[in-house]
Amino acid sequence: MDLIKPLISLLAIVNPLAIVPFFIHYTQGFTDGQRRRTILVSSFSAFIVIGTCALLGLQLLAFFGISIASFQVGGGLLLLLSSLSMLNAQPAEMKTTSEEVRATEVKASLGASIAVVPLTIPLLTGPATMSTVVIYAEKTRHFWELLLLVTYGAVIAIATAAAFSLAQPIARALGKTGINVMTRLMGLILAALAIEVMADGLGKLFPILMR
Repeated sequence: MDLIKPLISLLAIVNPLAIVPFFIHYTQGFTDGQRRRTILVSSFSAFIVIGTCALLGLQLLAFFGISIASFQVGGGLLLLLSSLSMLNAQPAEMKTTSEEVRATEVKASLGASIAVVPLTIPLLTGPATMSTVVIYAEKTRHFWELLLLVTYGAVIAIATAAAFSLAQPIARALGKTGINVMTRLMGLILAALAIEVMADGLGKLFPILMR
């Protein structure tokens, strides 16, 4: 397994900087303590999602009888669609409906935590992120590589915590244009990685393509 590609892929698709405006919006009216708790819970939840997919994702595929090649093609297509959204300066995992947004705002007004939904799922770690982790978990050949993949989940969690903790300064420094540029750059990187994942899966499904 390439040791760097999984981290690059995860950083590109999670892209905490692109979620900063949503964090600011959803935590309006929160006290400092509530905001700190939201940061801690959302970051830890992202780590749990990534770690669980790394350790148990392949077992779930085997349970449902899905080949890794088919999953690579499907997951790669999902990554490609996510990258297209990012190239349009939209967060890769932004799938929340207007009804979910309104429900979240009601929860926030009541002081309820919105750290898990929608910040962690689907904004930070949605289907594309989960697919990416499972695909790279299949490429591991040693247990330490699997642990390294889980460690990358911790790196994502730290990056998320840092971005959310510095949300206001980041928003002021980058502005909407800066965040959009960063999102598009990550989307371009992700598109290239998505094509590579799909090509690998198609090669396994149709060996004639590799000749």
